[in-house]
Parts: sequence; C-alpha cells; structure tokens
Amino acid sequence: MDGHPAALDGIDLRVEAGSFVCLVGASGCGKSTLLNLIAGLDTPSAGRLDVQGRTALMFQEAALFPWLTAAGNIDLALRLRGVPRRERPERVDALLRSVRLEGFARKRPHELSGGMRQRVALARAFAQDADVLLMDEPFGALDAMTRDILHDELERLWQDRSFSVVFVTHNVREAVRLGDQVVVLTSRPGRVAHRIEVDIDRPRRIESPDVSTLAASITERLRQEVRRHADDRA
Repeated sequence: MDGHPAALDGIDLRVEAGSFVCLVGASGCGKSTLLNLIAGLDTPSAGRLDVQGRTALMFQEAALFPWLTAAGNIDLALRLRGVPRRERPERVDALLRSVRLEGFARKRPHELSGGMRQRVALARAFAQDADVLLMDEPFGALDAMTRDILHDELERLWQDRSFSVVFVTHNVREAVRLGDQVVVLTSRPGRVAHRIEVDIDRPRRIESPDVSTLAASITERLRQEVRRHADDRA
C-alpha cells in the first residue's frame, strides 16, 4: 500500500521439490509475509511467484476447531477437499496413525497437550494432500522435550512422504537440525542475505556439536545483518 514500506524486496528464492528449507531473520523481516505469499493468502505487489502443487500452512498455534474432535478436525479438511464421505473415516484413521495419535480420535483440543494439538494440525495439513508444507514457527510455544519429539516426527513424515517444507523459525539450532538449507533474511525489507547448505548427516540432534557449530556461524551472520540494519537507520 502507498506510504507503507515493503515487507520484502527483491527476494530471489527457489525451493527444490522435496527439499526442507528453513528461513531465519530478525523479527519483522518478512518471513511470515513470504509464507503468506506462497500460500496465496497475499498477493505480491511486484515480481513473480510460481508454486508447483498444493500448499498447506501450519501456524505456531494449532488453530483447531474446539468443538470438533481430533478426528473431526481432520475429517473437515478432507470434506473441504471433496473426499467422499465413505472414504473419509479410513483416511482419518490413517492420518492419526501417521502422527502417532491413534486412540485420541475422540478427544477435543482442550483434552490434548500442546504437542498433541500440533500433531493434529500436522495431520490436518496432510489431509489437504499438500505438495508444499508451509510452517510458521509451529513448535515455538512448546517445551524443549516436546519440540525435540516433534522434530523427529516431522523429519520422519517428510522423508516418508517426499513433500517440500518451508519452515520459519527464530531458533537457529532448530533450523540447522531440520533443514537441508538455511536462508538468512535481512531486516525489513527482507532480502536473501545468505543461503547455507546444511551438510550434516541425518538423523541429527539439536544438541550435537556439528549442529551447534553451524548454528553459531549462522547466528553470527544474523547478528551482522541486524547490526548493518541498525547502522543504516542511524
């Protein structure tokens, strides 16, 4: 809009099919805006955006419908996709099994832990048959142990299903733990400052020396970008 600075400027980013790309940057650098553009929730004011396949978006909050059960939330996504009623129960069961929530189908969101709610949200995203999963700090509100478990679950599902992931996080170690590539964005307006390939064998642990060393290097690059932005505005 006129009179408002752009959230993003000159972004040049390609996400290969089946890859796991993590975006890091200072608050307000446009990470969430970029996800909204990819998801089709916003329209770019300039430039070109091409998305191959169906997208699904996951937020920090699970955003489940509180009056529906875990199964009901997933069933709704299938129904909105046009999946016939007779096929949906079996698919719901399979999706709950995929996120290891068999036995919790009839539980409502308030009866589930935060990690379980995020698993339901993940199953709901898979119900949309997405080729690209967009994740906006989905584990940011969880404790370290639950987050570590969900890292393992997400990695397992990603490797089994071969979809692409674009994952926004403020946690650089999390980005290195999960990503094939970590993209560092500049402060607002967001531009691609660095692309770092994560050449660490999987499975990875967030506390491993290799992850810690690369995360420290990326964090220093991020600090430099924040300082440069502050100097430019001084």
